[in-house]
Amino acid sequence: MNSAKPRKMRQAIGEGRWTRLTLITIALVFLGLMLIAPLLVVFVEAFSRGVGVYIDALAMPDTMAALRLTLLVAAIAVPVNLVFGVAAAWAIAKFEFKGKAFLLTLIDLPFAVSPVVSGLIFVLLFGANSVLGPWLDGAGIKVLFAVPGIVLATIFITFPFIARELIPLMQQQGSSEEEAAVSLGAGGWRTFFQVTLPNVKWGLLYGVLLCNARAMGEFGAVTVVSGNIRGVTTTLPLHIEILYNDNKAAAAFAVASLLALLALVTLAVKTLLEARFANSLAAQRRH
Repeated sequence: MNSAKPRKMRQAIGEGRWTRLTLITIALVFLGLMLIAPLLVVFVEAFSRGVGVYIDALAMPDTMAALRLTLLVAAIAVPVNLVFGVAAAWAIAKFEFKGKAFLLTLIDLPFAVSPVVSGLIFVLLFGANSVLGPWLDGAGIKVLFAVPGIVLATIFITFPFIARELIPLMQQQGSSEEEAAVSLGAGGWRTFFQVTLPNVKWGLLYGVLLCNARAMGEFGAVTVVSGNIRGVTTTLPLHIEILYNDNKAAAAFAVASLLALLALVTLAVKTLLEARFANSLAAQRRH
């Protein structure tokens, strides 16, 4: 009886090891085929005609205009979503009110709606045949096929990222520290800036990073509202499509590699923030 137990234990350990190795192998093969290989193809094709062609593609006026517009849209959309995400997460995690579940559903709406449908929503709101469209045209305000439309579509697509990152974190932390601060005489805003915000800073930075990455890479909603006007309303993803459709594959891959480099930088910062966030949580649990 006693000798049978170690034998069963060794069999279980052996089966667990083989199961683990099989799962890891499947994951690595899948990642290699679906992620790493396409990424390598982008860079190989980008430099396939030499460094000179690569630099010329990046230095094109339309490419520079697309890069500036991409950065501008992200610079507007991310701070707006930062304010909304923090306010929504603070309200949902720290307070009880009617309509809380409905608000959570609305926050998740861009995850459920196709980006193309999201763009069509703004066409219906601000188009020539809409209620607001003629009034805006009369006031000299251009939304569709202009920067405001691109910004609005990007904000809509990206606004769940920060809120959804902060809500579970704030809920996990509870309200005990805020209640203690209030009992000691701290006001609401002082409690928020000195207690609540420092406790979620790494999660907040992580959410901002994800929001920024999606804002720079958004294609579906932006292509509907932008009109694809070269050098005016084309972001980097749209500019890549235009170059590829013009049979300028090397230039398209060169610009795509620029977007991929931005994604890799985002991934590196994300990994760093995840490590800092994990260390911060471990430190809080020890104390």
